[in-house]
Amino acid sequence: MAFVKKYKPEIYLKTYKLKKGYLLYIFLAPLFLAIILALIERNISAFLLNLTAFGLFYATAKLNTIGLANELKYNQEKLTKAPKRPYKTFSAILLGISTFFTATIAGGESLFIGIFLSIISSIGYYLYYGLDPRDDKLENIGDISAELVLKTISEAKSKISEIKRHIDKISNDTLLQKKLSLAVTKAENIIQTIQEDPKDIRVARKFLVVYIDGLENVTNSYTSMDEADIKKETKDKLHQLLEDVERRFDKELTRLKKNNEFDLDVNIDVLQEQIKN
Repeated sequence: MAFVKKYKPEIYLKTYKLKKGYLLYIFLAPLFLAIILALIERNISAFLLNLTAFGLFYATAKLNTIGLANELKYNQEKLTKAPKRPYKTFSAILLGISTFFTATIAGGESLFIGIFLSIISSIGYYLYYGLDPRDDKLENIGDISAELVLKTISEAKSKISEIKRHIDKISNDTLLQKKLSLAVTKAENIIQTIQEDPKDIRVARKFLVVYIDGLENVTNSYTSMDEADIKKETKDKLHQLLEDVERRFDKELTRLKKNNEFDLDVNIDVLQEQIKN
């Protein structure tokens, strides 16, 4: 047991990020060389065939990259829908077509060899990369609309991304940057708490829609101006506002945690009552 390593999700995700389908791009190297050689030899037929093969493999690698990126995003989210388009499945099929075309049509191999290599390449893709996620991660929704939960969280995350973009534009006020960054961190913690228990969307939707949206509007107005033109009184007022925002965010997070604790107590009481009966 001394050799057993503890599973660490962050290491898994980091490793997963490195596995973005770059392996498929390796197939482009010999095809690119074949295109160059065909040009040198002025063999137009070979040039067109190799160029087509290159395009097919490039499209395969591109679809695979998109599919892996969607899968990574799916794995990182606790509450999400499965990807709408099966890019990895498309990539596996296109890899088989690309292999067949390259081997039989461009390479002159027999039809049997082309089909055999096509099947092997698609199977190899499946064994190495797998296929697209199919199941929605919408557990613990209860009687709340899943569409409402996902839409609300998505809009909140979009607003937070905008706030982060605005923070990067602030150059002359380090304290303001720190306060905004702290507010963003707390907002992300609240979103994380909601994702763990989507039923909390009932009590937190106002926070997600109103407060984060208001913070994004403030930062947008600030960064749209020249910092040198902003009065000290206005900056002081903004600093005070952000302190109020931090307290409001802390209060919201505490409320959500208490709500989850209340749900746990209720479930415990219900189970105890069932055991007695």
